[in-house]
Amino acid sequence: MADENSEMLASVALNHEENENKEDFVDPWNVQSASATGVDYAKLIDRFGSSAIDSELIDRIEKVTGKQAHHFLKRGIFFSHREMHKILDLYEQKKPFYLYTGRGPSSESMHMGHLIPFIFTKWLQETFDVPLVIQMTDDEKYLWKDISIDEVQRVALENVKDIISLGFDIDKTFIFCDFNYIGQCPDFYKLIVQIQKHVTFNQVKGIFGFGESDCIGKISFPAIQAAPSFSTAFPHIFKGRRNIPCLIPCAIDQDPYFRMTRDVAPRINLPKPALLHSVFFPALQGATSKMSASDPNSCILLTDTPNQIKNKVNKYAFSGGQATVEEHREKGGNCDVDVSYQYLKFFLEDGEKLEKIRQDYTSGELLTGHLKKELITVLQQIVAGIQDKRKTITDELAREFMTPRKLKFDY
Repeated sequence: MADENSEMLASVALNHEENENKEDFVDPWNVQSASATGVDYAKLIDRFGSSAIDSELIDRIEKVTGKQAHHFLKRGIFFSHREMHKILDLYEQKKPFYLYTGRGPSSESMHMGHLIPFIFTKWLQETFDVPLVIQMTDDEKYLWKDISIDEVQRVALENVKDIISLGFDIDKTFIFCDFNYIGQCPDFYKLIVQIQKHVTFNQVKGIFGFGESDCIGKISFPAIQAAPSFSTAFPHIFKGRRNIPCLIPCAIDQDPYFRMTRDVAPRINLPKPALLHSVFFPALQGATSKMSASDPNSCILLTDTPNQIKNKVNKYAFSGGQATVEEHREKGGNCDVDVSYQYLKFFLEDGEKLEKIRQDYTSGELLTGHLKKELITVLQQIVAGIQDKRKTITDELAREFMTPRKLKFDY
């Protein structure tokens, strides 16, 4: 039962009082928390000015759609929103809206954390039967990373194939890379420039922390991520209609882009986007930071073999268990900091089984090794399923998803 996490857990306990008053750091590129339980999301809601997803909103989603809410909602994985009630009003009135989410293609293989917004967005699309646009910000990664344009475009195509492997419907989904689409669609570029005209340098400096040494590409980029929030960005889908609202599922660290967008929207006479925010997917080493593909030992990659998944979880997954079997039997484990349990909250759909695991681990009946074994099985099954589907996704199919075209919906 004893493992290399026990000393780290003891250190966390000793430093809890010192750390609890430290502020979490969250921006679109970095997430750090002083607490082993991760970011304080209640404080983040207050700081960002969003609204908590409560039982009333979940009940309304179920009532309006006639379907069970996704377990990401029920378990607080999507925990915050901006004007989701307005989207539900539109649905009740049989008025259109669309979904927008995205991916910054910085690594050839996506990891499990990258799946969260796409899994949920797929459920939203199937539940509400609406168009979906997915932005691949290859330009952003070129500006922020030491990577060539050719390489980031190659990586973006590989990530598109990963995303398609989740089962998105080609008749309802448009995926685009910024480098290509800005040249293909003059209306998209016109919209970007409109947004740029209505945001000052002082505003983006205050929102994103840009400094005088940052390249001007970074300073202008937020307008590019904002533009897909408006239906005029996609004339091939919406036929120039300006009044079709957008719902954006994303991790909470992307909210600064859309606070800016919602501020700009009235100035260019377009509807404000609504948002649904997810928590961060923790690194294997613990919830003080989010999973990152730049550190392969912190993440489960979609290219990992079953053995690699097993080894990573057994070696690196931060444990909430005690130092010895005897102590664990006596005191029980801490699910709030145990990474294996936290991952199961995301990926184990069986709610009754998850609750049994929580009770048994907390009581000390279930040992850390057995908890990790349960997680390994779940992750291996999910990754294997994606890998099997991925083998069927050709470059040609990916490019078909990325071709501007009319979707199933009539506008």
